[in-house]
Order: sequence, then C-alpha cells, then structure tokens
Amino acid sequence: MANQARCGPGYRSPLDAMKGPREQIVYLPCIYRSTDVLKPDYLATVDVDPESTTFCQVIHRLPMPNLKDELHHSGWNACSSCFGDATKSRNRLILPSLISSRIYVVDVGTDPRAPRLHKMVEPVDLYWKCNLANPHTSHCLANGQIMISCLGDPSGDGKGGFVLLDGETFEVVGNWEHPGEAAPFGYDFWYQPRHNVMISTEWGAPKALAGGFNPAHVKEGQYGSSLHVWDWTTHRKLQTLDLGEEGAIPLEVRFLHDPDATEGYVGCALQSNVFRFFKTPVSTTGFYIPEDSSQVVRVEGSDPRNLRSGWALPEMPGLITDILISLDDRFLYFSNWLHGDIRQYDITDRKNPRLVGQVFLGGSIVSDGPVRVLDPENPQPRPLVIKGRRVSGGPQMLQLSLDGRRLYVTTSLFSNWDKQFYPDMIKEGSVMMQIHVNSVSGGLTLNNNFLVDFGKEPDGPVLAHELRYPGGDCTSDIWV
Repeated sequence: MANQARCGPGYRSPLDAMKGPREQIVYLPCIYRSTDVLKPDYLATVDVDPESTTFCQVIHRLPMPNLKDELHHSGWNACSSCFGDATKSRNRLILPSLISSRIYVVDVGTDPRAPRLHKMVEPVDLYWKCNLANPHTSHCLANGQIMISCLGDPSGDGKGGFVLLDGETFEVVGNWEHPGEAAPFGYDFWYQPRHNVMISTEWGAPKALAGGFNPAHVKEGQYGSSLHVWDWTTHRKLQTLDLGEEGAIPLEVRFLHDPDATEGYVGCALQSNVFRFFKTPVSTTGFYIPEDSSQVVRVEGSDPRNLRSGWALPEMPGLITDILISLDDRFLYFSNWLHGDIRQYDITDRKNPRLVGQVFLGGSIVSDGPVRVLDPENPQPRPLVIKGRRVSGGPQMLQLSLDGRRLYVTTSLFSNWDKQFYPDMIKEGSVMMQIHVNSVSGGLTLNNNFLVDFGKEPDGPVLAHELRYPGGDCTSDIWV
C-alpha cells in the first residue's frame, strides 16, 4: 500500500499506482456451496512473492461462521477515492455473500497475512432496510460510505438496487437509489465523479440463475441486456441503454481509469461481445449512449456458430465473464470461460481495439474433449497441464499487477454454473495461474512455474474466485 506523505489510502493517480510495490499476497474467496464438502466458505491468503519460502501456497484460511454463503466478489472500506483523506485507512475487506445475502467485514489491517472476522451484517438488515438481497459488487465512496450492488429482492426476483453501509460501523444505512427507481436486474457498477455519472449492469433474477443456467430463462426475460445510467449526485436513474441480443447478460463494466475520461467498456457474456460506451459530444447532462450498430465495438470471442458437435446447444459462446483495463488505459483484457482463452487488446484507439495477445488455459473446446470445432481455420487447443495438474474449467476471474506485467487468473465462475459446465472442477477444485504480460507491444505467455492448486485444500477441493491485492488494484480503486 502506498500511503504517500500523510495522505489517505491508495494512490494519487492511476499512473502513480503503476509505480506501486509488487504484490506479495492476494486474497481470494473460496466456495464450498454446490460441492460435496459441507464446510463454510473461507477467505484464502495466498503468497505470490517469488522470493518467499511459501511462494504459491495458501498461507492462511479464514472460515466464515455459516454454510453455503457463496462468497463471490470483494471490495474495500477505503480506496484511492479517499486518497485525500488522511484519516482513512484501507484495513477492512468487504465480503458480500451472493446467495445467503450476508456481508462479512474482514480485518486485514491488524495482520494482513492472517485476516480475522470483524463484523457480520445479517441478511435481515438488507431485507428490511432496503428490500434487497444477493449483494455483489462493493465500492468505497469518497464520503466514507460503502456502496454494494444487489441482484434481487428477498423473494429471488430481479432488482438492481444498491445498499449503503456506514464506513465506520458497517451498519446498513439504507438504499442509495430513490424509491421505485431500482433497475430490473443488477450486477456490477462503476462511477466517474468528475462527470457525475455511474453505470450499472445486469445479470439475472437470482431464483433463475442460482440453480444453473437455463437458456429458456433468457427467452422468458429473466436475464438482463441493459446498462443503466445514473446521476451520481442526485442518485436518479437517467437512462436505460438496451444492448439487445448481442448485449445479453452485460456483466463487468469498466470506465477508463483516467478520472477525466468519458468512456469505458462492458463485457456481455452470452454473445461474447464487448461494447464501448461514451458520452455524446452534444450532451450536457451526463448521458452515455452506445454508438449505432454500424459503429459499436464488438470484440467477439470466437464465432459460436463454428461449435456444434458434442455440445448441448446449437452454438457455444465464448462466454466473456470478466474484463479489466490496465491502469494506463492502454490494454483491455477479457476471459472466455467456455472457449478457454484470455485475450489482450490494445485500446489506444478506443473505437478500434486491436488483438495483441491470446492464450488458452483449458476450457470446453480442448482437443480431447467431446466438442468438435467445425471451422478448420480454428484448431482446437490442447488440454492444459501445469506442474502435473490438468486444468479443469476455463479462465474466469482476472487481476492485473499494478505495473501491468503479470495477469493472475482463477477458473471458478459461480458454484452451480461450475457444476453444470465443468463438473470435474467440483471434484478436483479450481486453480490459480499467472500469465506473463508484454506491456510494451502486447503478448501473453503462461508461467509454467506458477500454480496454486485449490484441489489440495485441507477440507477438500474448493472453488476459488476473485483476486484482491491488499493495497488495491485496477478493479477495486476509483479515482475522483
């Protein structure tokens, strides 16, 4: 962490963050829900310091006090948005539970290598105070509060609202949005205060997605396909941007890190497209719209029509499940969880991303699997074996080092979807890998000497999900 000259947590700017120290440990939520192990989910601390004697090992496990929470994403009580406030400290990790609707607050300040539970927010507080459930993304705000997006209401229907927590007591304050203005669905969000705007995305109704993916639910309207534009100051919803079928299930959304930027990208899972959104030149109200259909940037994972044989559906999408942008706003990365590849695009020309790196890490189209690629110009990748361990599953959550030279990846998406699409991962556990990144001209290369095998955990194979650095990273910190 870089607390520079009596300032608050994080870094003064994204470019300053790129000069920060190399990561030494990472935190990952590990999930047992939907596996054969009846144990609580836990927060794992993994040593990623190559000079350490415990390199590539889980050095601490903090079990939650309940079963079947489905820990998922995490955030901070304070980040670079509070850099100007010397009274703030990044010492609490916020851990929402996607299924149980609990929110755990973890003390990572007392001993960063051995986190301890600080507080638990019960589901009833979200239900009764906010009429919300299934918390997902958490971001700290410059005013000291913590904002968490939610997927639904207490009955399991879709409802894209936001919970506010007090940044000191971690009590539920109430809703961020105004009554009656929640979106139909919720998932991720990102805000850009200098332009008074926040954009949120949609996954689906919790009661539809919790048991696995059913394509019929898409046709029934139980999954989203829109972005929602909000006034950051008044908390009013200004605009809904329908991305259509090609934008079905828009998940991770990222503004450029430059706080003066007026554009960003969103990864749309079902058709494997990345859309660019931006502020129109004539707009004075902060509205953001996608370009017309002839200009929208669609970064396609692969043509799903080429994948028919041996697959349950007529087509197999790449299924973009995570995207991130390097801190210098030069490269965009995304993972195709089903096809099994990670891609790196040069986005210096924002309207015309250019593919500069690609690496396959497992997935559903490996050469010895049941799926046949019908396009002869797209040969099927070999199964990935690293340090004697065959990787089951595909690349999913991504985290980039501050300097942009190392990309970490895990393979679990969501426990019941893991069970549906990669049943071997339930039996064998997920893995964490590291990719060497050419941050000058582009290029991705697997580090064959790095592997964290979560199939060897003391209580049995577990599903490790999102990665978080103690000092902040390119998916946690927002600059104001």
